Amino acid sequence: MKNLFKILLLTSFAIIGNACTDLEEELIGDYTSDAGDPAARKNNSPNVNKATPADGLGPAFGRLFDGTANHGSYFSISEISSDEAVITQKGGDWYDGGIWLDMHKHEWQSTNDGFSTAWNDIYGGIGQCNNLLGQTQTAEATAQLRTLRAYFYWRLLDLFGNVKITTSATDVPQSTRAEVYAFVESELLAAIPDLLDVKQAYGRVNKAGAYALLSRLYLNAEVYTGTAEWQKAIDAADMVINSGLYELDADYAAVFAPDNVENIEHIWVVPFDQATGSNMNFAQMTLHYPSQLTYDLAEQPWNGYSTLEEFYNSYEAGDLRKANNFIAGPQYDYSTGLPILDLAFDPDDPDGAPINYTPAINMLAPSGSRQAGARLGKFSFKIGQRANMDNDYPLLRYGEVLLNKAEALTRLNGYGDAGALLLVNQLRTRAGVSSFGTLTEVDLIGERGRELFMESLRRTDLIRFGKWGDAWWQKPGHSNANLNLFPIPNAAIQAATGEPLTQNPGY
Repeated sequence: MKNLFKILLLTSFAIIGNACTDLEEELIGDYTSDAGDPAARKNNSPNVNKATPADGLGPAFGRLFDGTANHGSYFSISEISSDEAVITQKGGDWYDGGIWLDMHKHEWQSTNDGFSTAWNDIYGGIGQCNNLLGQTQTAEATAQLRTLRAYFYWRLLDLFGNVKITTSATDVPQSTRAEVYAFVESELLAAIPDLLDVKQAYGRVNKAGAYALLSRLYLNAEVYTGTAEWQKAIDAADMVINSGLYELDADYAAVFAPDNVENIEHIWVVPFDQATGSNMNFAQMTLHYPSQLTYDLAEQPWNGYSTLEEFYNSYEAGDLRKANNFIAGPQYDYSTGLPILDLAFDPDDPDGAPINYTPAINMLAPSGSRQAGARLGKFSFKIGQRANMDNDYPLLRYGEVLLNKAEALTRLNGYGDAGALLLVNQLRTRAGVSSFGTLTEVDLIGERGRELFMESLRRTDLIRFGKWGDAWWQKPGHSNANLNLFPIPNAAIQAATGEPLTQNPGY
């Protein structure tokens, strides 16, 4: 996948000191020179994870570890296709047959490995739910499994649209997108009476979780079925808000930190852990190879993902989310405080060997600068961490529910809705930026992007707001509605020996 050649790292810090003499610091935008200084960003928290319940549901919930926060599956196709993240080709590294370049440009093919991996990961989770539902379960356990299965089907509904709804080993005909939507809704509504009213067990889902997922489902109902359900989205969001179980954490960074176990904002999480819950490896995916020294990482990073300059600049200078969500500027060795170097640096790079993550990226391919692009740092890195991170990943959280309600209110009542403005300003106040006096469509989709960065929702939001076909950096504009759905993987179509799978229109 990646050409992980070993670059030369200077271990003699006297040499490093000499190499950095008289270098002029390049200031781009408003990032500061201490942005990559571990003294400013370090997190030495111990592994504070806790065990999930011994309820027999682990095999099904554990399938959420696949694709949610690692490269090559659900997270990748959701993010790289949006204006949030990009993987540039850095010479011979990260070309990968051009699949991620095509993903960025909306020129993907049905043979893209990311689609197949996501499809298999999701159906693998559905299969585990079906297996356990075929065994004797308590009413509450059955409700949790049906909710989990509905979440997996929501992913299929959102990505691929027209899929088979399998609830047993029996093959079934392919369903339309509207039919998949109706199934997800009916499963959640059927499960809710038997789900717990109290706070969810760790890594599990409760009644509020089902309502939070319903609020997301209804928010996108017009895209999925052609019929808007704004009031239902509001009502479902209110069930979460009025439960009193959740609130905004005053510290945005704490929601995503390595020690974020049972954060007050978390409604449903994937409980990643360096030892017992693997496959969250954002540090590996985004950091440059020598940034291993910046965080004293156990393994060398891969230097893949960065964010687009325009998206980085969509945050105001004082937005606390900007400081948390990105890593930009010069980078330093954790142990010595000295700059870290890339001795295989691009000859045309004005920064030379010292690593300096610049928001501007020179090109998508074939020679993207090895250190260009602000890096993805929302789920902050722990000093000395392993390749598998400790941070829990929220599938649903309170901040999103507030935004879901705010948007549904504006869709129903117009952008002058005072309640919507109040909800959005709660998030802006926490972020340390001034409140909006009025609310516009641009404000709302912008605020969703800034708040929900890296939570695999940007593609869905851009489609709903009619911005999916817009041009952005190195991606031409288009008006092809067929691209609102990804292609069903060729391998899945070829493997359908019973009831056939028909490809989505346009592929």
